[in-house]
Amino acid sequence: MLFKSWLKSPWIRTFLLIFLASGAVLNGIAWMQARAMTHYVEGGDRTAKPESLSLAGKAWIVLTGVRLPRPTNERSPAALDLPYETHVIDLPPNERLETWFIPAENSRGVVLLFPPYGASKQTLLAQSQIFHELGYSTLLVDFRGVGGSSGSDTTLGVREGEDVAYAVRYAEQHWPGQPIVLYGASMGAVAVMRAIAHEGVAPSAVILESPFDSLLNTVRHRFDAMSLPSFPSAELIVLWGGWQQEINGFTHNPVEYACAINSPVLLLHGEKDRRVSLQDAQAIFEALPDQKQLVIFSATGHGSLASANPTQWRQHVQQLLNRQ
Repeated sequence: MLFKSWLKSPWIRTFLLIFLASGAVLNGIAWMQARAMTHYVEGGDRTAKPESLSLAGKAWIVLTGVRLPRPTNERSPAALDLPYETHVIDLPPNERLETWFIPAENSRGVVLLFPPYGASKQTLLAQSQIFHELGYSTLLVDFRGVGGSSGSDTTLGVREGEDVAYAVRYAEQHWPGQPIVLYGASMGAVAVMRAIAHEGVAPSAVILESPFDSLLNTVRHRFDAMSLPSFPSAELIVLWGGWQQEINGFTHNPVEYACAINSPVLLLHGEKDRRVSLQDAQAIFEALPDQKQLVIFSATGHGSLASANPTQWRQHVQQLLNRQ
């Protein structure tokens, strides 16, 4: 009776209508944001980094979502005078992963490399060249959705973990007896961790560069980069993104994946990284079992650490590989 009496008040009815309309608008924006973050578009320019956007630009992105052109490969290993072969890994029912295999003479092993979010395998050329100089063959992999692989969407490391497992099985079949080393950058690192935790992958060694500690936190950091409050928008984006991609984004937690890694691990992180905080990196490092090392690259942000400081990158990678 009391509730019915409240509804007779025009002020209460107006408040409820505004509340419901606001909720619908907020969820609609979150739905568009989630779709924009997980689906690539054809052609055009990519949305600028949040830090560089004007206030009006930030408002527009909040309302419409980011624009992510489907990543392509404009450069190949030939640009670095590296011999290579294109290998295609067929996936059921009718999907595929495109890879580049760069053989090394008297190979010490095969390093599988996986790119970050919104990037193709061409972004792994600097790392691959260093591995090649250290005597390792490399297999550079396009996740589904990018480059020469099938599809045009991403699950931010969930389905990509399956791609890592497919690539590992392919490498084991085609280069039997060779030690398998896994390298992943950002989302690629998360996919590597998930493959070990959920797909039974067991590499000889693992090199992780700037992995996020949870999907929810990495979405929150994007709001932080725009100096905007993340609650409840980040939660809604993870909710609707998971709904669209048929995954549970709230359980996409690399800190938990880290507990399952029994191989030696080298964790690399940029001191000035605004996408993945040093606290996030330390949480992953603490969750890793023994045989681990955390290396912080001073005055370096989120990006290719091998390009930012190739000497330091090579030194620590070589130390890990020499222990195998």
